[in-house]
Amino acid sequence: MSAINTSEGPPSTEIGLDDTSRADQFVEGNKLEFGLLLRITKMGFAHSVRMFIALSATIAACVFQLFIPRYVGDAVDYAQGLLSVSSATGTDAETALWSAAYMIILFSILRGLFTMLQNYHGEAIGHCIGYELRLAFYKNIQRLSFGFHDKVHSGDLITRGMLDLEGVRMFISTGIVRLVMLIVLIGGATALMLKTDSLLTLLALSFVPFVGWQSSVARLKLRWMWLLMQEKLGILTRLMEENLTGIRVVRAFSGQKHELNLFERASNSTLSVALKRVSVRVASTTVMSFSFFIAMGLVLWVGGLKVIEGEITVGRLAEFLAFMTILQMPVRQIGMLVNSFARASTCGARLFEGIDRKPNIYEKQGATPLKITDGILRFENVDFSFIPGSEANKVLSGVSFSIRSGKTLGIVGPPGSGKSTIANLIPRFYDASAGRITIDNQDVRDISLESLRQFVSVVQQDSFLFTASIENNIAYGDPWSDGDRITVANTSAQLHDYVARLPLGYETLIGERGVSLSGGQRQRLSIARGLILKPGIIIFDDSTAAIDSGTEQKIRLALRTDHEKRATIIISHRLGSLMHADEILFLEKGNIVERGKHEDLLKKKGRYYDLFRLQSQPGLDHGVEAINLDQA
Repeated sequence: MSAINTSEGPPSTEIGLDDTSRADQFVEGNKLEFGLLLRITKMGFAHSVRMFIALSATIAACVFQLFIPRYVGDAVDYAQGLLSVSSATGTDAETALWSAAYMIILFSILRGLFTMLQNYHGEAIGHCIGYELRLAFYKNIQRLSFGFHDKVHSGDLITRGMLDLEGVRMFISTGIVRLVMLIVLIGGATALMLKTDSLLTLLALSFVPFVGWQSSVARLKLRWMWLLMQEKLGILTRLMEENLTGIRVVRAFSGQKHELNLFERASNSTLSVALKRVSVRVASTTVMSFSFFIAMGLVLWVGGLKVIEGEITVGRLAEFLAFMTILQMPVRQIGMLVNSFARASTCGARLFEGIDRKPNIYEKQGATPLKITDGILRFENVDFSFIPGSEANKVLSGVSFSIRSGKTLGIVGPPGSGKSTIANLIPRFYDASAGRITIDNQDVRDISLESLRQFVSVVQQDSFLFTASIENNIAYGDPWSDGDRITVANTSAQLHDYVARLPLGYETLIGERGVSLSGGQRQRLSIARGLILKPGIIIFDDSTAAIDSGTEQKIRLALRTDHEKRATIIISHRLGSLMHADEILFLEKGNIVERGKHEDLLKKKGRYYDLFRLQSQPGLDHGVEAINLDQA
């Protein structure tokens, strides 16, 4: 595990992962990054016992396999002797023939046993490395900040954590172990054949360089084409998923023909790549087989002449042919070996990019837990930009305010004015570009993240729910919550009566992303999940947009129970949700342009007053309020 770096540290410039296609990255990976290959190899050798057994078993299996051709040659000579000698000496030849046969069987059995050991421990090391890398990758992805996930598609992370991890995991068995096998087999066979006849050795091995080169080129090309085909299949999958998800829209607008044409073009593109792969594979196999049989023909021709002239025996010629047969498959695997190195280089670069990345939002060494006295949150001249150092792209500029326990702060403004950014800065989902955010005079950057996020709870508009029971979704932040706490939180969120009527109650399983609940029910469940933590600061980020005004009023009344123990921040487009607040901030282009109580802001007859008049017009629904907010 020492080769896996997951230590905390100062951040790198946190941008998205390299989004070059996997096929293009594989082409670049053919240059081989030996540092990465060495890193993977070190991880393998960390399992020293298994690695020792795997390599020792590989060498032993190869040695026993190299003995077989010699005994095959002896058996041929003994068999020939049985046909040409008298009965007196024939008994000795028959005994020798049986002895050679026994030795061939024995070495074959031993080779099989050691090959089994090699395969088992080689694969076991790969799976152990896969286990370690999978945990390291997943752990680091959990640590990376929101800024990273804003720029990276989740599908790419899943690909790296599964497909690319497989490329790294298999390097030990398909790379290191196979390399040792090829060295022992080719080196050992060459040494044994040279002892018999140097000319026949050169002819017998003449196919090795060509087959090795052809196999390598073909394997790399096939690998590139396979990655290209995976990308094509990914496009097909996306088209089908979008079509099936939006089937009602497709039918409503009679878009079946258009969608079919799109799918057919993508299918034809995939088929074209698949046919090219078949063509490359067939051509490569044919050329390699042809070169092998040419070499075998040369050995038979020259060797046959030598047998006729009495320079070697028929058994020795059979030995050469047996060596060639043994070497045929390993030599073809040179391409698989080269492919394994290139694949590990490419996949390793993609995988370790995720494992080694440092988060922008990290906990300082020696960070202390948050200590609460008065529970005062304060923004001090805070600036924020998603692009560090960019003045032109500021989302917030010079924002200052404070709120304490028992008070409510309302924030309103047009879309893109920075309202949600304020909500995300408080629990340090992002860090301010300038200024300070403090809780009881403690800078949030000096506080441990766990204690900060236990004290601050954000209830967002987009309520993500897990495919689990209602009870587990509510208690997600505190899995050890008892039933009473869950019921109280859900009652405050005005969802308890609905859950109580369900056949399984709180054990009812929620469908994927909460599809079995309405938008308002999902938001109320999300509110209950935030309340169960009993936070000191709770932020409602437009989290009642899908809830009717009557239910929202009931939720607000229920929240007064523990109102004195927490500060409440309400971000909303709907003024009815926050007009009761102790202070209201009106944001525009990242600046606070108006602030005060509801009545005071109305007297100013500014932006807040215009918005209030717009939303007070009879016949307007909430959607119109949100749409016309920019014109307020």
